[in-house]
Amino acid sequence: MGVVRMGRLSRRAFTLAALSTLTSASGATAAPQRRVTTEMRGVWLATVSNRDWPSRPGLSADRQRAELLAHLDTAARARLNSVVFQVRPTADALWPSPHEPWSQYLTGTQGQNPGWDPLGTAVEEAHARGLELHAWFNPYRVANHTDVTRLIASHPARKHPEWVVPYGGKLYYNPGLPEVRAFVQDAMLDAVKRYPVDAVHFDDYFYPYPVAGQTFDDDAAYDRHGGAFPHRAAWRRDNIDKLVRETAARIKRIRPATRFGISPFGVWRNAATDPLGSQTQAGVQTYDDLHADTRRWVREGWIDYIVPQLYWNIGFAAADYAELLRWWADVAKGSRTKLYLGEALYKAGDPAQPAAWQDPAELSRHLTLARDHPQARGHVFFAAKEVAADRIGAMARVVADHYTKPAKPPR
Repeated sequence: MGVVRMGRLSRRAFTLAALSTLTSASGATAAPQRRVTTEMRGVWLATVSNRDWPSRPGLSADRQRAELLAHLDTAARARLNSVVFQVRPTADALWPSPHEPWSQYLTGTQGQNPGWDPLGTAVEEAHARGLELHAWFNPYRVANHTDVTRLIASHPARKHPEWVVPYGGKLYYNPGLPEVRAFVQDAMLDAVKRYPVDAVHFDDYFYPYPVAGQTFDDDAAYDRHGGAFPHRAAWRRDNIDKLVRETAARIKRIRPATRFGISPFGVWRNAATDPLGSQTQAGVQTYDDLHADTRRWVREGWIDYIVPQLYWNIGFAAADYAELLRWWADVAKGSRTKLYLGEALYKAGDPAQPAAWQDPAELSRHLTLARDHPQARGHVFFAAKEVAADRIGAMARVVADHYTKPAKPPR
């Protein structure tokens, strides 16, 4: 995701008892519950750098499986209905892919078979618990370092070094190369062919986030392919648009019932940059910095759902949750694209965060506010480790205030 906090999996269980400790006083910040039969109630389960799962590389297959099932059980107990499982964090795979190596986050060694099939197991076990399984892919990130020789010898990035751009201490595939775009689609969609995943999910990483003093070197690709565009930024946006449109079309051909969703950084453009933008003063704008025209994807109906990462509190000056909720609801109005809201559960109780995040009721207020916007069809929480630990009871408050009854995800 746009903001990632690393750390080992908490051992403190998230139990029904934790939910039952809340009293009717919790309703002070929650609107009276209405009967909700369909809404997204999701959680991201991140595997990059062992963020949520597995708790560390090198565990036995049985231990990895047990930890994975514990996360699914936690989601089901919290009356969530969808798990967004990261299965391709760094140009690798959490299933037996013919295109890319097994992820190092499983065994500690890239390419080493873990002895089981995490994605296949996740799909089967999620469905057994009444949960949807959304397969989360990162299209272009290759490695969280810049040393190509640290990749397994058979890695496509070593076979095709011309595909790779080092930037900001990481390696990326170059989105400006048509052969790269075709390859990453083949690699990701292999999972859709193999497993009945309920959705394909991209996060916020397209062109990388800006790094001060560094340039993403795609000069050669731009010289070769960018002649029809007025400037490099327009060409880059077209590259990402093509990835989105082509991926959507291929998913429908392979498995028509599988949806396609994206969870971008929460600000498309500030109104000071573009009158169509939000009343925010964000330092990053997806349209300009990541070359992802997220507003267009919704308005054109290219994707089935969008989950903007609204990782700020209500009233935050630079990016007010309430303003961005209103803006995204207006964007989604009249489109075929469903709007879900990305929630920063990881900030709740973090002493480094503003005072609003020390209040267990902050996230519950987000859901209460969203009830006033019919376009908002649910929420996804970042991330699984925090759902399990529930540091200050913010997730338990959400469940008590808003999730007293089960709900099916929108279709």
